[in-house]
Amino acid sequence: MSLLEAKKLSAFYSGSIALSEVDFLVNEGSVIALMGRNGMGKTTLIHCVCGIISEKSGLIKFNSVNIHDLIDFQIAKLGIGLVPEGRRIFSNLTVHENLLVSAKKGEWNQKKIYDLFPRLLDRKYQLGNSLSGGEQQMLSIGRALMTNPKLLILDEATEGLSPLIQKEIWNVLATLKKSGLSIIIVDKSLEKLSTLADHFYFLVKGKIAWSGKYDQLNDKLIKSHLLI
Repeated sequence: MSLLEAKKLSAFYSGSIALSEVDFLVNEGSVIALMGRNGMGKTTLIHCVCGIISEKSGLIKFNSVNIHDLIDFQIAKLGIGLVPEGRRIFSNLTVHENLLVSAKKGEWNQKKIYDLFPRLLDRKYQLGNSLSGGEQQMLSIGRALMTNPKLLILDEATEGLSPLIQKEIWNVLATLKKSGLSIIIVDKSLEKLSTLADHFYFLVKGKIAWSGKYDQLNDKLIKSHLLI
């Protein structure tokens, strides 16, 4: 059953087209990989879904609700949790307060976040700006989960992190998939996504250039749409 559906979705920046008639589907319990070179529209697509971009046309439905004209906090309340590029935690709040500020009643609570990321428990009362980059990313993921989303979106969640922290985050994402959570992941690691994602979308210049399953990929597609 579909959870998120976009049809002929286009987005504009000051009148210029940034996204062109994109069709996009996320089924309940599935993991979707959104890939492409830098500047191809991946974050724009996510921002359309999350209500961050207002200049757009087409249809966006989430959990059978038309969300095209809703704004970010209204969409978040419906059950979409975003882990934004650049983390964007509240640097002047503690780890505990960062999690508390986004808390919504449901399965995910602080104990479960600390079980998922034990490092955060050790730093519970530290300010966000005192954490390492990897710890801030863990906090950003934890904060999104505290909203108890039906759909979790991660925009470049492993970018710039050490291999050890990346591995920890990929393991967490595998755990979340097993729990049945629907996830959209923007990332450059085809290798990691190959065992995690159920479906792939490749964006080129604001359009879907290819979509399918990992076993349908070939070297020509990868070279054409992903490699720099």
